[in-house]
Amino acid sequence: MFGIKIIATGSYAPKKVLSNADLEKMVDTSDEWITTRTGIKNRHIAAKNETASAMGIKAGKNILEKSGIKPEEIELLVVATATPDMNFPSTACLIQTGLGLKNAVAFDISAACSGFIYSLSIVEQYLKIGTYSTAMIICTEKFSEIINWEDRNTCILFGDGAAGVIVKREEEQNTSVFKNIIKSDGKYADLLAVPDRKYIDMKGNTVFKIAIRSMGDITTEILKSCGLKTEDIALFIPHQANLRIINALGDLLKIPKEKVYINVGEYGNTSAASIPIALNEADEKGLIKKGDKIMFVAFGGGFTWGASIIEW
Repeated sequence: MFGIKIIATGSYAPKKVLSNADLEKMVDTSDEWITTRTGIKNRHIAAKNETASAMGIKAGKNILEKSGIKPEEIELLVVATATPDMNFPSTACLIQTGLGLKNAVAFDISAACSGFIYSLSIVEQYLKIGTYSTAMIICTEKFSEIINWEDRNTCILFGDGAAGVIVKREEEQNTSVFKNIIKSDGKYADLLAVPDRKYIDMKGNTVFKIAIRSMGDITTEILKSCGLKTEDIALFIPHQANLRIINALGDLLKIPKEKVYINVGEYGNTSAASIPIALNEADEKGLIKKGDKIMFVAFGGGFTWGASIIEW
C-alpha cells in the first residue's frame, strides 16, 4: 500500500458579501439574533450566472497555481456538490474541461456537508492501491439557489463557495497518518432535505442534537482507530455550520479552543466546501506545519457524516 499526502489547497469565494445588516432588510431578523444563534456575520453569494462549476474552476486554478502540478498530471477528479449545474453532464466533467484535466477521470458525489470527507475516502482507496498517483478534490456549492429568502430560519445560515485539494501518492510506503471514516443513515432523510428540487427544509433542533452526537462519536472512533488522543491533534477543523455546534463539539471532545479553526462568521455554511475553505485559510495563515496531525469532522443531509485524520 502506498502512502498519500495532501500537497496543495485552494479556494474561491464569490465577491458579493451578504451581511446580517443586509438580511435585516429582507426578513424579520436582526444581527444580534443571527450572531447569538449561529455566530455568522457574513456569507458570500454567487452571481446569477456564476454556477457551481464556474466557482469550482476558479478554486481548481488556485490549487494548481499553488501546487506546481500540471493539469495533465491529474488522473482523478472527484467533485462534491449538492448544487450541480444540471442533472447531467456532471459538474465534474464541466470542471475537468475548464481546468484542462485531459487525463483525468471525473465524477460527482453527493453527500451534502460531508462531501469533502467522503471525497477524501474515495481518493484514499484509489491512490493507496496504486490505481492513480495524483488526484484533485473540488467541493463547490451554490446554496443561494436553493434558499427560500423569506424563511429566516434557513436563509441566514448558508453561503456559496468552492475549495479543494490535490492529493498525491508517495512512491515509497510510509507511516504517515491518512485515515477516513464515513457513515450514513437514510432514516433521517426528511429532517434535512430539498423537497421537489426547490428549497432547503430543515428541522433545526433535531438536526442539531443528532449532529453533535454523531460527530462526537465518530471523532472518538477515528482517534481510537489511529491510536491517538485529542492532545495529539494540532488543528481541529470541523464543518462550519453553526458556532454553537462547533463549540458544543469542542467541549464534548475537550479540545482547547485555540486548536479549533473557525471561520463560519465570514462564510456561513458552505456545505461540502466549508472544511476545504477553512483548511486553505489555515494553510495560508501558516497555522499548519509539516508533521502536524489535522482532524476533520462533518455532518450533513442524508444523514451523512464522517471524520478524517491526516498528517501534513
